[in-house]
Amino acid sequence: MHRRQLLVAGGSLLALSACASNGMSMGGGTPAATLAADAATARALLPVQTPRAELLQVWTGPYEGVPPWDRVTPAKLKEALLEGIELRRAEYAAIANNPEPPTFANTLVAQQMAGQPLQRASALYGVMTSNIGSPDYQAVDREVSPLLSAAGDEITFNERLFARVKAVADGAAAAGLTAEQTRLAERSRDAFIRNGAALNATQKAELGRINTALSNAFTRFGQKVVADENAWTVISSEAGVAGLPASNKAAAAGAARSRNVEGWAIVNTRSSVDPFLSFADDRALREQVWRKFVNRGDNGDANDTNATIAEIVALRAERARLLGFANHAEWRMQDTMAKTPAAAMDLMNRVWAPARARVVEEVADMRAIAGHEIEPWDYLYYAEKVRKQKYDLDQNELKPYFELSNVKRGAFHMAGRLYGFEFTPLARGTVPVFHPDVEVFAVSNKADGSPVGLFYSDDFSRAGKRSGAWATSYRSYSTYDGVKNVLSSNNNNFTKAEGGEPILISLDDAQTLFHEFGHALHSLSAAYTYPSLGGTPRDYVEYPSQVHEHWVLSRPILDGFMKHVETGQPMPQSLVDKIEASNTFNQGYDTVSYLSSALVDMDLHTRATPPTDIDAFERESLARYGMPKEIVMRHRLPQFNHLFTSDSYSAGYYSYLWSEVMDADTWAYFEESGDVFNPDIAARYKAIILAEGNTTDRAEAYRRFRGRDPDVTALLKVRGFPVS
Repeated sequence: MHRRQLLVAGGSLLALSACASNGMSMGGGTPAATLAADAATARALLPVQTPRAELLQVWTGPYEGVPPWDRVTPAKLKEALLEGIELRRAEYAAIANNPEPPTFANTLVAQQMAGQPLQRASALYGVMTSNIGSPDYQAVDREVSPLLSAAGDEITFNERLFARVKAVADGAAAAGLTAEQTRLAERSRDAFIRNGAALNATQKAELGRINTALSNAFTRFGQKVVADENAWTVISSEAGVAGLPASNKAAAAGAARSRNVEGWAIVNTRSSVDPFLSFADDRALREQVWRKFVNRGDNGDANDTNATIAEIVALRAERARLLGFANHAEWRMQDTMAKTPAAAMDLMNRVWAPARARVVEEVADMRAIAGHEIEPWDYLYYAEKVRKQKYDLDQNELKPYFELSNVKRGAFHMAGRLYGFEFTPLARGTVPVFHPDVEVFAVSNKADGSPVGLFYSDDFSRAGKRSGAWATSYRSYSTYDGVKNVLSSNNNNFTKAEGGEPILISLDDAQTLFHEFGHALHSLSAAYTYPSLGGTPRDYVEYPSQVHEHWVLSRPILDGFMKHVETGQPMPQSLVDKIEASNTFNQGYDTVSYLSSALVDMDLHTRATPPTDIDAFERESLARYGMPKEIVMRHRLPQFNHLFTSDSYSAGYYSYLWSEVMDADTWAYFEESGDVFNPDIAARYKAIILAEGNTTDRAEAYRRFRGRDPDVTALLKVRGFPVS
C-alpha cells in the first residue's frame, strides 16, 4: 500500500550453494557440515509419511518445483488442508515425545521441517481465497479456517513441546549455539509464551475457544467486505462521466459491458472510485459514488460488519486479559520496534497536529476556487484544480507516461541496478498459473546467471479478488536443509483495458507498484538460514517496500521506461520539476486520511472496555482527535480489512508511519551521496536491511546501515511539515 496514501541481499545464491558444498561456514556462522548433520538428525526423528492428497505432494517441475495451480479445485484443496493438519500433528507429536534430551537439531530444526506438506497446501489456499475468492473457495475458507486455528493452538499448548523449546533457548549459551541459532530458539520460546503456552489447562481451553471464534469472525468480516465491493454505480449519460480521463472512461465502459449494463460502471473499489472522485465534474454523482464506497460494510444489511467488529474486539480484550495484558494493543506490540502503544502514539501525535493544520490551508485554497464549502466528495476534485492553479500540473498529463508494462520494466531495472537481479519473462505455459492474467518472471543474479527464484505478477481486478495491493511468497528462502529458492508474488487491482489499448496508471499507482515490488525484493534478497527468521516486526516490514517508491521518479527510470505512450519520449524534466515542486501538495489530506485510521485503530485496541456500538465509537474517537469534517478515514472501521481479517495489523496500522521514518531517512542517505543508485549504499542496504530477515535486532541493523538511529525530521521534511 502506497506510503503517502495511507498511510531485500548479500552474496549470490550460487555463492551460498558453493559454501554449502565445500564445507565453508554459512548461516550465522554455522559450518555447512553442522547444518547437514542437524538436518539429518531432524529428518530421522520425523515419521515417514506419504501424503495421499494430490495437493500435498512435493512440487515438481522447473525452478526446484512450482505450485500446481492447474490442478487446484475447492474439493482437492479442502482434502489437502485436512490431511495436512493430521500429518503435521504426527510430526509435532514425534518432536514433543522424543525421549532424547532436547537439542537445537531435534527440537528447533525439526520444527522447521515439520508441516511442509501443509505449508504447500496453505500457499495454494491463500491465493485461491484472496485472488480468486469464488463462492466455492469462500465455503472452504469458512470451514477450514477455524480448524487451522485450532490446530495451531494445539501446537502452542503442547506442554512437552514447549518444555523442549524452552530448554534449548535457556541453554543456548551452554550449548554453544551460534547467534542465529540462539535468536531462533529464544524467539520461538518467547512466541510460545506470548501465545499462551504457560497458561494452565483451563486457561488454554478458554484461549482456544477465543482463537477459534476469532478465526470464524475474521473470515465472516472479509467475505462481507468483498461482497459489498462487488457492486457498482451505473452512469447512463455522457454528462455523468464528463471530466474523466479517456483511460478511466474506457475502463468504466468496459466495466459496464462486463456486467451487462448500459453506459458506464464505477465499481465499488478504490482503483475505480478515486479517479472518479478526482476528475468527474458531476458533483451529485461524486457524492453518490463516495457514499457507496465509504459505507461498505455499514448498510444495515446482510453484509453489515459492525456486529462482527464488536465481537472481534470483545474477543481480543478477553484474550489480552487471559494472557496478562491490559489490552489487545499491549499484547500485540510485544514483538515490534515501537514496543508500546505510548511510543506509537508519540510518533502519531507529532505528525497529526501539523497535518491537521495543513488541511485548514488546503481547504481554504479549494474553497476559493469552488465558491462553496468543501465536502468529502469534493476534496480530491478541487485538489486537482488547486494543483493545476498552483503548480500548472494536471495529473492527466502524467498518466500517458505510466503504461503498466513499462512501469513493471522500470521496477525490474531498479532491482538490477541496486541489487544485481535480472527478471526474465517466462513464456505462457512454462509454469502453471492460477489465472490467465498472471505473468511469471525468472529471477537470477546478473553477475553470474545463478537462479534466485520466480516472481508472479497478478495485476488486474476481478470479482471475488480482495481489494488493494499486496505481496506474498509461496516459498521462502532458507539454507538449513540445502538452499531453497524463492517464489514471490505481487498482487494489484488495476482495471484491465479492452481491445489491446495501453493500460495507463497514475503516478500514485506506479508508486504503489514499486512499493509492493519492494516487498518482493525483500523476499528475493534473503540470505538467512532458517525460514522462521524471515518475518520481520510489523512496524519494520513496510520500510523496505516504502523506500522503493522513491525510485519511480529517478531520472534513469524515467529516461529508460516512463515514456509517453504516444510519442515515445521520456518525461521532460520540466514536468518532473512540477511534480517535485508539488511533492508536499495535499499532504494534509493524505496524512490525515491515513493517520486518522491509525489513531482510531490504536484507540479501539487500548480501551479498557471494548465498544459495542462501532459506528458511535468511530464518530466519538474522531471527534476527540479533531478530525476535519472535509475528510473521511482512509479505511473506516466497517471495511478495515487490515484490522479485522486477521490480527496482523491490529493495533499496528501506525506501522506505515513508523516505517516511513526509516524510509525517509534512508532516501535522504541516497540523495545526500549524490547518486540515488549509489552502489556502496545499495550493497549495504541489501546485505543488512533486506538479506538478514530477522536474524538480528532490526533497530540495531538500522544503526549498522545508517550509522545512527533514524531521524524523524526526514519524514517531516518529506511531507512538508515543520521540523521543530
